[in-house]
Amino acid sequence: MKVLLKQDVDKLGHKGDIVEVAPGFGRNYLIPRRLAVEVTPQNIKQIEIERQALIKKIEKEKLSAKDLINRLNQVKLVFRRKAGEKDMIFGSVSAGDIKDELEKLGFTIEKKKILLEEPLRRLGHYTIPIKVYRDEKAEIQIEVAREET
Repeated sequence: MKVLLKQDVDKLGHKGDIVEVAPGFGRNYLIPRRLAVEVTPQNIKQIEIERQALIKKIEKEKLSAKDLINRLNQVKLVFRRKAGEKDMIFGSVSAGDIKDELEKLGFTIEKKKILLEEPLRRLGHYTIPIKVYRDEKAEIQIEVAREET
């Protein structure tokens, strides 16, 4: 069964792609959740119009994503934490902390898009990737510094 994806679906394709899927997966999962529409001879003209509109929308999204990437690449965040021996900090700096600081700077980033493998637990400088659009990522600089008492 061929379907036109209306949204990105992990491990299947991106918005606007026409992909071949198992009939049960298409009818029972993709179509009811409005993630895709079936490609049939009757609706192929309508699907082509929708696809062209999606392509234009994707181009706009790419331009705004590039702008966001350029702005995020300029960001440097500093977190001040109490630290003990061997530069280990009390607590950690998590993706939630990074998200909160980015929101203070005017960026709206989902926590799951901050690609932090594990919370930062040491003093130092870090480069953290942020997924902005599909496979495009920005990198922000983070410094975890000792809190002055």
